[in-house]
Amino acid sequence: MTHHRIPRRARGVLSAALTGAVLVPLFAAAAPASAAAPAVVCTSDKAGLAAKLSKDVTAALKGRKSTTALSLHDRTTGTRCTLRATQRYDSASVVKVTVLGTLLWDAQKTKRALTAREKRLVTAMITKSDNDSTTALWKQLGLTKVKGFLKAAKMTRTVPGADGYWGLTQITADDEKRLLDLVTAKNAVLTDASRAYMLDRMNKVVAAQRWGVPAGAPASAKVHLKNGWLQRSTHGWRVHSIGAFTGKGHDYTLSVLTHDNKTMNDGVNTIQAVAKAIHKDLNPTAAKTTATVPVAPSATYESMPATPERPAR
Repeated sequence: MTHHRIPRRARGVLSAALTGAVLVPLFAAAAPASAAAPAVVCTSDKAGLAAKLSKDVTAALKGRKSTTALSLHDRTTGTRCTLRATQRYDSASVVKVTVLGTLLWDAQKTKRALTAREKRLVTAMITKSDNDSTTALWKQLGLTKVKGFLKAAKMTRTVPGADGYWGLTQITADDEKRLLDLVTAKNAVLTDASRAYMLDRMNKVVAAQRWGVPAGAPASAKVHLKNGWLQRSTHGWRVHSIGAFTGKGHDYTLSVLTHDNKTMNDGVNTIQAVAKAIHKDLNPTAAKTTATVPVAPSATYESMPATPERPAR
């Protein structure tokens, strides 16, 4: 995706994941994405599962305007599904998990614990999707450390947002899968303590923001989540949801990215339709599932909206 130069007075506006705010359009509208959609590609060690997932996810997306990317990885059944997994999207607040990963990775180098201030910022950033907390941590870390973490994590297609615009970081569903893989399994990049802390924060996202990939998840699964949403005049609403599902035999991650949504709820509905199909196919005998309900953007966050006149810091 071409990076457009943004007017100085709009600094910080597009770095927000738009937790409850609507951006004033800053760019000319672009032509809609091509109607020709690539196929959902799945593989699995479990007989028949790949074909079923491909069919059901394709059906869930039928007729929807969203341009959707996804990456699924289920270690239990050796299952992977992808769709537009290497296409770049504006990250919105999904990048906040990368910010947390960078902070912990950097702290590990000197074997230091996070400070009380850092813990406060992290909790607000992940559980409430607070933008000011994210900006503070982004500035503290700097692009060199963010890029260093991305290299270590092998998130090779992710490009950090320039000039402080963290919400315009370019991400892919495949790189988000790589990040979630690091968070959910032992590796040389994040310590067990760092991974446990990330999972714990992602498990405590506030109720109003627990939509998206948890839709249809088995009640026996522990859900670790981060969502992001951002409106721009090109490609409309970006609405993303990434999550890990652990405990009681569950060991899978799901990343769904969307843009070209007319409304935020269009994106939420697309993500939840995909998630329900996937959870059902992976957990066919689950007697009970968790339900999520889309909420209006204005109801999702208590902070003042970011505007060009009142930019996010």
